[in-house]
Amino acid sequence: MSQKNFFDFNFESLKLFLNEELNIEEKKIPMRSKQIWQSVYKKGSFEINNLTTFPLELRSKLEDLISLQRPKIEKTQTSSDGTIKWLIKLFDGNEVECVYIPEKTRATLCISSQVGCTLNCRFCHTGTQRLVKNLSFAEIVNQVMIAKEQINDWDEQRKITNIVLMGMGEPFYNYDNVKTAVEILKDKEGLNYGAKKITVSTAGIANKIPEAATEIGTYLALSLHAPTDNIREMIMPINKKFKIKDLIEQCKYYSSVVKEKITLEYVMLRGVNDSMECAKQLVKLMAQFPCKVNLIEFNPWPGVQYLPTEREEMEKFGKVIQDAGYVATIRRSRGQDILGACGQLRTESEKKKAL
Repeated sequence: MSQKNFFDFNFESLKLFLNEELNIEEKKIPMRSKQIWQSVYKKGSFEINNLTTFPLELRSKLEDLISLQRPKIEKTQTSSDGTIKWLIKLFDGNEVECVYIPEKTRATLCISSQVGCTLNCRFCHTGTQRLVKNLSFAEIVNQVMIAKEQINDWDEQRKITNIVLMGMGEPFYNYDNVKTAVEILKDKEGLNYGAKKITVSTAGIANKIPEAATEIGTYLALSLHAPTDNIREMIMPINKKFKIKDLIEQCKYYSSVVKEKITLEYVMLRGVNDSMECAKQLVKLMAQFPCKVNLIEFNPWPGVQYLPTEREEMEKFGKVIQDAGYVATIRRSRGQDILGACGQLRTESEKKKAL
């Protein structure tokens, strides 16, 4: 029998597997499953032999059945500001990027949900890479495991405090895998990230937002980037399908279930969405549901047609929103020198043509 990869199991399927393959007494299955689960996810132990809570004979059986292999890091880039970007080669040869962003009191890991993206937002570098595939839940979780291993984040102090699904891809177009990955990230017996430590970002797949409210329940970030349908359609083609009005309705519902504000992401593009008129329109929109806005410096990339808004103009724009009583935070760009900032992630993987 060929080995199974541990990361392809969620907790329930791991129990089932041990029951079927190891002939452990029924009543001991939950305990044994929990021991493996904690050893890998809590302690970062990637050797079956380190499972000292298991009898030797059981360990050697398990070693034949389960592999703890992770995808390999192909390239590591470290920014002058301490941000680290890893290019990860998956088992099928495709590549994906994730980014570690340390700050004074916290550190965020930005992970990907797809290789490439279908949305073609005009200002986003990832969108220039056509969709290659959805990541499996194991491939999503493994980005966290690889990052934790790299920075040795296994003790109680918890170096990675927050996880954001804001890397390559649209999470809601890979809904089931994202949902399972988030369940594994939240599992108290394992990685134990609270729902308030995880943010799932969407470009506005409105019909998935209600489901996510009840089934995923993390913080939600909406990549809005424009206060009107006209401007949004010009820079985000997805708006032709899901209008701002629909998004507002669904965000209202989401915040009523999760009881938290929605974070609006707003990349500022010079002469496109940064006028004082846009700021006033954004205020009207923000009045309709509980939310706050992150104003993001645009990160240019080779071949893009947009320019960043001047800092002074960003501050004026932010002030209009703050004066209206809403939270507007200007996000400084991180990891720009390694193309590790918002909208800059991209790999060379291409979809294999059917022969």
